[in-house]
Formats: sequence, structure tokens, C-alpha cells
Amino acid sequence: MYPRISDLTRDLFGFELPVPLYSFGLMVAVAILVATAMTRIEVDRRYALGWMSAVRAKVKDAKGREKVALTSPSALLWNMALMAGFFGVVGAKLFHIIDYWDEFTADPLGMIFSGSGLTVYGGILLGSVVILWYAKKKGVSRAHLADAAAPGLLFAYGIGRIGCYLSGDGDWGVCSQLEDKPGWIPSWLWSETFPRNMLGQMDPVVYNATQRGAECTLASPDGVYPTMLYEFAMAAVLAGVLWMLRKNPFQAGWLISLYLVFAGLERFLIEFIRVNPEAAFGMPQSQLISIGFVLAGLVGLALTTRRRTDDTTPDAEPAAATATA
Repeated sequence: MYPRISDLTRDLFGFELPVPLYSFGLMVAVAILVATAMTRIEVDRRYALGWMSAVRAKVKDAKGREKVALTSPSALLWNMALMAGFFGVVGAKLFHIIDYWDEFTADPLGMIFSGSGLTVYGGILLGSVVILWYAKKKGVSRAHLADAAAPGLLFAYGIGRIGCYLSGDGDWGVCSQLEDKPGWIPSWLWSETFPRNMLGQMDPVVYNATQRGAECTLASPDGVYPTMLYEFAMAAVLAGVLWMLRKNPFQAGWLISLYLVFAGLERFLIEFIRVNPEAAFGMPQSQLISIGFVLAGLVGLALTTRRRTDDTTPDAEPAAATATA
């Protein structure tokens, strides 16, 4: 594992970077950039079709001079990305503290300033509230913005999970043993020991038992399931499905509703082989929230699965962007 980029440069090139850049933070930054780029493409398409109104923002004219003018809402996306990054981390940390309250009370400062310990649903919820507030303030259609962001959000989630894998931050699965592995699955995809993980290089099976209270019931465990890789694969596939369906003929809000169903189902299923404390009804907090996601998504689909009434068709190709932010 490579919790810090300097760990990777040391192995590959024999030197350490002087700056302690964490691999998880780097992957979160990559996730935000990718999601913003994907959202920008779709916002510009919807703006060109007349589904989203122009907003006032700083743009550059032909001579490179900045001025305030009416332009595509995509000009505001980098501001939104910065907000999502900051409030997403704050929300993720708050939800993790709630999830692991006993660990927090034992070492409050250690948990607050730890590079690990982020609950993604907290980041999604708080980040979404802030972005939707900002969109309303700027006169951006929140339903169309949410639809435009849906594929990128799910793909960004998967990229973030790669950061969890590289750092070995404890968001792994229950214990596994290679003798149970189907022959067609590579060993590293079935059982991982997360060497050099950022949790004091503790063995993940021992960590699950001593820190999470999840004793392994297998006779000879070889490691734990690398659930982060499973989540990346599922998120990438589902994001691809959302991207292919972005030109659907339905009302605004349909795609983000489908995103909620996909994201909820993915997380609900993966929790069966992850280690998390029970919150209620024998399920962890994240699994309960995922049920809420699915139910909200199904309600949204029921309300928006009607053909849109716009004069333009969703198959029309957008014109070139009118301005560059």
C-alpha cells in the first residue's frame, strides 16, 4: 500500500518527496476534477438545448480580458467543485465521528485530524445541500444541474475508493481465505493484507477484531476482502450506464433519481462483506442510509418518468460553448 505519494516514489525511484502528499487526498482531488469535467460537458449540452438558463459570470473575451456576461451555468462549476471538496470532507468526517462515537470519545483530536476516517454519505449529503443552495442563489436549475452531475458523482465515488485502497484506511471488508476463492478470480482481488497501511501497519484481520469488534470466524484467514476495488468496478459500470442514459426523454430529475437508486443499491450490497458497527435493525448506518437513497430514487423516478415537454429533443447535438470561464 502507498498511504503517501512519497512511499510510491521511494519504491519506484529511490527517493522520497519532501511534502507528505497523501494518496487518498490525491485521489479525492482527481475525483473532483473528473466529476467536474463530466458535469461541464452535460451542463453545456443542456444549456445549448435551452433547458438551462444563462447565468452572470466572469468570462474571457476574444482578447483574453475578463468581464461579467451572461453565459452557460458551467462557468460556475469550478466554484461548486471547491465547495463540494471542502464541505464534502467536513460532512464525511462528521458522519464518521457519529458512526464511531466510542473511538472519537477515546481520542477526539486523533480522529478529527486523522487522514483516514471519512464516511462518504456524510460528504454527499452536506456537499449536496451547499451546492443546491448555491445553485438556487445563482439562478441555476437545480434539477438539470443534478441530472448533469449524476454520472460524474458516481464515477468520482469509485475513484475515491481507489484512494481508500492505496492508503489502506480501514474501509476494507471482512476476513477472507484463499481456499474459498473461485479459480478465475486473482488472489489479490480476493484477499488483501494491506501492507504499510496508514493505521500503524496493523494487520487488517487483527484491526477488525481489536478496533471494530469483528472477530474472524474463518479457520485460516489470508487477509480481508479489498472491497474498495469492488466498489470502484461497480461505480464505474453504473456511471457508464448513467452517462449513456443522459439523453433520456424524461423530465428533469429522472437521471439523478436513477443515480440515487444505483448508489444506494451498490452501497447496500457491499456492506454485507464490509466491517461496520450496527446502528439499528441489525444494519450499519451506511446501509440504512442506502435504503433511504433507494426509496428517494424510486419516488423520484415515479414522479419524473414522463416525456419532457421541451421543444428541443434530447438527441440534438449542442452548439459550441459560448464562453470560457
